[in-house]
Amino acid sequence: MINLNNQTIYKKTSNELIAKSIELLADQIRQVLEEAYLIKIPHNYSKINQIVVNGMGGSNLGAGIIKAVFNNQMKVPFSITPGYDVPASVDKNTLYLLSSYSGNTEEVLSVYQKVKEQGAKLLAITSNTKDNKLAKLMFKDNIPGYIFKSEFNPSNQPRLGLGYMIFGTAVLLAKIGLFELNIGELEDIIASLEIWDRKLRPLVDEKNNVAKQIALKLYNKQPIIIATEFLVGNARVLRNQLCENSKNFASYLVLPDLNHYAMEGLTNPLKNSQNLVFLFFYSQFFHQRIQKRIKLTKQIIEKNKITVVDHVLQGQNKLKQVFEMLQIGTWVSYYLGALNQVDPIEIPWVDWFKKGMK
Repeated sequence: MINLNNQTIYKKTSNELIAKSIELLADQIRQVLEEAYLIKIPHNYSKINQIVVNGMGGSNLGAGIIKAVFNNQMKVPFSITPGYDVPASVDKNTLYLLSSYSGNTEEVLSVYQKVKEQGAKLLAITSNTKDNKLAKLMFKDNIPGYIFKSEFNPSNQPRLGLGYMIFGTAVLLAKIGLFELNIGELEDIIASLEIWDRKLRPLVDEKNNVAKQIALKLYNKQPIIIATEFLVGNARVLRNQLCENSKNFASYLVLPDLNHYAMEGLTNPLKNSQNLVFLFFYSQFFHQRIQKRIKLTKQIIEKNKITVVDHVLQGQNKLKQVFEMLQIGTWVSYYLGALNQVDPIEIPWVDWFKKGMK
């Protein structure tokens, strides 16, 4: 097995670019906060009865985080509907967010005309990449939103530019009045991320690096991430990053729903005990009944001789724990990629598929 304390394995250009993007998460958030005053939203955008987001892959992860974290504050339904279809319910009272890091996502661009015809209030978020079709539409049709310069994501991978996508989306929706952002709380998160990150970087050896420890426990296994409540969006992020950064298939299940079906599937195939590993991130802010469910669910998994890996989040509030898990999980995907001896930037099968679709 690869020695994660061997610094030479991190010297490849792709590894260095990915690591730098992970290290710069706090700077991404800081940039969004500094540019937030530039974002102008029409007053009538606050008169809505639903929010619909269309984004694919890494471009809808930010919206997923926001939906999970601020679910108890938003008084209108919030749905993420990636793809070519526009729900029939989309009308003049709908806020429709086009979310594309590159600005050239086929599915997102394909719905633009239909959403306009149905009269929705359009918003967009994208980076200032070259030949960005979504940005051009924003200027042409005067669509409000946020176009960011991704200077703190040297890898140029959407899944590693989540500081922009999460807080860019949050600022857009906060300006509409869907929830409030506490600047002091956000500044505290930025400071905490910078401190936490120093304990997760490659130079920190395995015995003191929780991300390396978790990656080693996931190696040569299929991770099943267990999520609940305000961390469901994080589970989606970690699934994507394990698949793309680590080239390691992963999935996630949600509590309490999984207790009503998934446990009976642990018995077969018989190699489940060899192939699967369940990953729990625990929070003291979970509902009391959820905490009991987690305890019993772990026991059932272990009774089926399947490995359980868990980590207790330390952040003092829910939003802080969201970014704590995001940071740890991204580093885990980086180290698991090193163990798998893969290029964390290259996505050959996605590229092959896109070429075929042309």
